[in-house]
Amino acid sequence: MRKIGVGTVKISAKAKRYVNIALKNHRLSYGPFLQRFENEFARLHDRKFGISCNSGTSALQIALGTLKEVHHWNDGDEVIVPAVTFIATSNVVLQNGMKPIFVDVDSRTSNMDPKKIEEKITKKTRVIMPVHLYGLSAEMDLIMKIARKHNLKVLEDSCESMFVSYKGKPVGSRGDIACFSTYAAHLVVTGVGGLALTNNPDYAVIMKSMMNHGRDSVYLNIDDDDNLKNEKAIFNMADKRFSFVRMGYSFRLTELEGALGVAELEDHEKNIASRQRNASYLIKNLSQYNNLIQLPSWPAYSEHAFMMFPIIVRDPRITRADLITYLEKNGVETRYLMPLLSQPFKIKILGNIEDKYPAAKWVTSNGFYVGCHQNLTKADLQYMVRVFEGFFSKYVGSR
Repeated sequence: MRKIGVGTVKISAKAKRYVNIALKNHRLSYGPFLQRFENEFARLHDRKFGISCNSGTSALQIALGTLKEVHHWNDGDEVIVPAVTFIATSNVVLQNGMKPIFVDVDSRTSNMDPKKIEEKITKKTRVIMPVHLYGLSAEMDLIMKIARKHNLKVLEDSCESMFVSYKGKPVGSRGDIACFSTYAAHLVVTGVGGLALTNNPDYAVIMKSMMNHGRDSVYLNIDDDDNLKNEKAIFNMADKRFSFVRMGYSFRLTELEGALGVAELEDHEKNIASRQRNASYLIKNLSQYNNLIQLPSWPAYSEHAFMMFPIIVRDPRITRADLITYLEKNGVETRYLMPLLSQPFKIKILGNIEDKYPAAKWVTSNGFYVGCHQNLTKADLQYMVRVFEGFFSKYVGSR
């Protein structure tokens, strides 16, 4: 039986060559490949500074921690987050001693509904944290307008979206900081990994320090002491190697992930184009079931990178459980669409608040996704369509 996974990992010959260069140079800590990966990724998203770390979640952690430090926010201050997102988005808020305030979503895109943000703003609100889900940008112009009106910072969770354009600018290029993930099954895969991007040099220095145990920014990698001649400078560098100026984390990435990332960036255009073609094929061939399921849609002002292919069951005769069981039984892997407020941990600390967010509840109760990644073949896509046809055949024409 054919197996269709939601993600893909295929190490190219070029990626293997780059990794072998790093190994040949006996370099595992931060080095030329990681620096190149950070710089190129930042350039592609119209940002000046890129800070690599070991996950998108870690990037969010140090980004929010940096904003809290620089702007002297207090424990208990509030961060606005969408009611549909991966659990890490709100977890980092709690881990930074702040309070997540949830906003319902647009049921067509699953992204934060800007029209519902201002009713959630209080005197303790400090930042809006939009999430660009599935490969699609949130409605950033409206979000930025609200943030400016209320003097709020914007931290973009762009872990699931990269490279695509929103109104002519790259996703993740508008907020104060934007964070991305390069974990397995994401749009760029380095195994583990993430990046935080910003145009603010002060934010960049603090995030890099926080990522590296809170170390003094004078010495953040083993090349910082190269080519020093002045005795005072040499001692100052030696003196600062074990100087820690803030609470920090061990969130460092290795040079091997940097090598994989450089290779992935060099192929990103063709990979995103393949995902978009695959999604178009699935939409075209599954649109005959629009009365049964909601297929992906996106506004004309935004592109879609299709980290995954989201589907929401809309016909009450069909249960999501029956559909995903049929798909899984026939080799088509699935994942739920980011259930958040129904998670046992969230109920434990927040109570049962899901009913306050009807659009989010509809998405997470009825939604799931399948793969549409670049390594799917035409035969894979045809097989997926046949499997869906097999399940829906008993519902067609029986309304």
